[in-house]
Amino acid sequence: MQSIPVVDINQRPLMPTTASRAKRWIQSGKATPFWKRGVFCVRLNVEPSSRFTQPIAVGIDPGSKREAFTVKSATKTYLNVQTHAVDWVKDAVEAKRNARRSRRYRNTPYRAICKNRQRGGIPPSTKARWQWKLRICNWLTKLFPVSAFVVEDIKAKTFKNGRKWNVMFSPLEVGKRWFYGELARITPVHIKQGTEGHDKPDNTRLIVIVPLRFHRRQLHRFQPSQGGIRSPYGGTMSEGFKRGGIAKHPKYGVVYIGGASKGKVSLHSIATGKRLTQGAKPVDIKFLSYSSWRLAGVGG
Repeated sequence: MQSIPVVDINQRPLMPTTASRAKRWIQSGKATPFWKRGVFCVRLNVEPSSRFTQPIAVGIDPGSKREAFTVKSATKTYLNVQTHAVDWVKDAVEAKRNARRSRRYRNTPYRAICKNRQRGGIPPSTKARWQWKLRICNWLTKLFPVSAFVVEDIKAKTFKNGRKWNVMFSPLEVGKRWFYGELARITPVHIKQGTEGHDKPDNTRLIVIVPLRFHRRQLHRFQPSQGGIRSPYGGTMSEGFKRGGIAKHPKYGVVYIGGASKGKVSLHSIATGKRLTQGAKPVDIKFLSYSSWRLAGVGG
């Protein structure tokens, strides 16, 4: 049976309820329905009969391409989420570096060349991957009264040609240690091995989430158009609408907002990411909510 997340009037998560009970609450005016990043929830308009919460944990299975999150108590699985990993940052940083270097060979203003500096910290591509996991965890804690995170441990190869490397040289090891520290600020973290856990989940319903890629504001495109003109590119706003936000259009239904050109807005399918139109008028768009990912599918 599907579980519905419940929050109180101050948006604090309570124990989930059944779909039938949530429907009765809505019909009687006791609760108000709303969507939070693709998940249907209800907000109680009255003081709950009990604020007792059972221990609920979020299980995390990191991966290089796909990742899994499960919200579970001792007896029930409330939600299963599969996400696509953020894997484009490394190429974007390299493209930015090449563009910066190429500008120095043209008659273009640029900052003074400085000496090589030790970056330190976490590489941008690694941090983006683990920040994405942290965003999903923060989102789940706003839906359920999470009391613990349980993470499947992953390890980098520290042996090569019979020699042992320092594990801190691995971006994977550095990233996961940073992630564990950030999770511990929210609630206790437990590290498990892949062989530990349940073999047969009681709930196989799954939602798939794909992060949206935003092109930050650039002074000009990498390649000039006709006449050598380099038009502005990127940004996160489209004719006053936040890109990635969920909106409703009279012709295309519920969509998410893409780029803009000549006063018109691009609209995209939430399920597939396919662009539906480039010519939507801003007056026809009803903005619904902010979002930085799209719901690719629901199954199970």
